[in-house]
Amino acid sequence: MFLVQRQVPGDPSSLAYLFGCGGKGKAIAVDVHQEDVDWFTEQAKLKDVDINYVVDTHIHADHISGGRELADKSGGTYMLHESSSPEFSFTPLHDGDLLTIGNVTATVMHTPGHTMDSICLLVSDNRRTSEPWFLISGHTLFVGSAGRPDLRGQEEKMAGMLHDSLFNKILTLPEHVEIYPGAQAGSVCGAGLSAKPVSTIAFEKRFNTSLNADKEAFIQSILAEILPEPADMQRIIQQNTSA
Repeated sequence: MFLVQRQVPGDPSSLAYLFGCGGKGKAIAVDVHQEDVDWFTEQAKLKDVDINYVVDTHIHADHISGGRELADKSGGTYMLHESSSPEFSFTPLHDGDLLTIGNVTATVMHTPGHTMDSICLLVSDNRRTSEPWFLISGHTLFVGSAGRPDLRGQEEKMAGMLHDSLFNKILTLPEHVEIYPGAQAGSVCGAGLSAKPVSTIAFEKRFNTSLNADKEAFIQSILAEILPEPADMQRIIQQNTSA
């Protein structure tokens, strides 16, 4: 199994991923930026893999997605959660779906809160064990923080859903599971993000001050730290949802 974490040059606070099974020549690309399509294509060639699936963890509001373009170029399948509602067609993902790429599997976890369509991918290398190895957590859980719930309105309701996704799903995972988030320090998608691009469930449970188990306290705390909205947010969302 291989995993490549991409710090996007045009937006260094954003993180994208390519992972898969080198032995079987299969891969998944996650949260591809428009300016990184060629980089993903080149990485696939270098690793001698096909990009079978291209996944956006949600409709992004801070960057233009290159997911559909990469899927077209690679012959892969472009995927979003079933609750997404862009103007174009896509292959819908459902909570609990299993994406299999050789010896590697990725289980879809629907984790609404940052957006209604937010998902995470729980990844296992079955050549070693069926136990999960790492979680690509999108903009739901960051290292040192949690996603912002206000980008589509209904902030209080969304903050409550974010709490449920974190405490009823993500934080119930085995403590050894590694966390690979969709952004790091400098991103406007959450307050207080660490510059460290990887963590574990155990470390975040102990030291992530955003993770208040009391739901009402969590909601009030996260709403008190809302950052200014991303620059050109409405234009970016429009472009990411237009046919």
